[in-house]
Amino acid sequence: MNAITTGAEPAREARSFAAIEQAHSLPLYPKRGLTIVRGEGASLFDDQGREYIDCTAGVGVANLGHAHPALVDAITRQANTLITCPSIFDNDTRARMLDKLVELAPAGLDRAFLCNSGAEANEAAIKFARHSTGKTGFVSAMRGFHGRTMGALSATHKYRDAFEPLLPGFGFAPFNNLEKLAAAISADTGAVVMELVQGEGGVRPAKAEFVQGVRQLCDDRGLLLIVDEVQTGFGRTGRMFACEHFGLEPDILCLAKSIGGGVPMGAVLVNDKIRAEVGLHGTTFGGNPLA
Repeated sequence: MNAITTGAEPAREARSFAAIEQAHSLPLYPKRGLTIVRGEGASLFDDQGREYIDCTAGVGVANLGHAHPALVDAITRQANTLITCPSIFDNDTRARMLDKLVELAPAGLDRAFLCNSGAEANEAAIKFARHSTGKTGFVSAMRGFHGRTMGALSATHKYRDAFEPLLPGFGFAPFNNLEKLAAAISADTGAVVMELVQGEGGVRPAKAEFVQGVRQLCDDRGLLLIVDEVQTGFGRTGRMFACEHFGLEPDILCLAKSIGGGVPMGAVLVNDKIRAEVGLHGTTFGGNPLA
């Protein structure tokens, strides 16, 4: 592997690409000073041909690596067949995917809403929980992260200041502290939202007794348990889902990142406590056959 160098003068063409991006993109991301042009397996390559190990798997989306032959073949075949098909129509590719997804999922999660990202999945979960419980309150964990759209951000403990007031009804409790979580629940609370490993919160895993206690607490108080496995799903923790480490059966399971192998995709899996009717929610691109 070639040495990793970030301070070398980039080529004129690379400067042009960087200049174009920075001229026409909002400055929302901390740039790393590299122009990445290719990926293969666990490696990325810049415009100078230098190779880097992708230790973050494309921010958690490339569990299969980059340009995996089976994934490339599947995308190519589907692109040659049908790229998009709105969910007002049934589709063979989507049907096969849903069948496999519920087979892999924790018990009881036999229906799904397909979307395009983790934030979208958590937004949908919030809507489904409100609709199904008739309550507007949620409790989530300090240092947790669930996305940057307004509903998902309301359940997130940081990145909030510039956008307040957010959705009302969201409270927070320390992670792995069942007593304080219980104290944060009110008569208006309809659901608890939690990660099983806090990603942006410092890669902090939940304790088994905490997870089991949260499930029991939700059962005792008639609350829904929403588990956000956007980062931990699809083998990230050594099991298909982190829920499996605890024998946990959530009421709502939010998925994204690696579900599409690098193609934008998200999913919300729900059990029979969740009510849904035609027109309650939707998305243009969710469940497209290419993803």
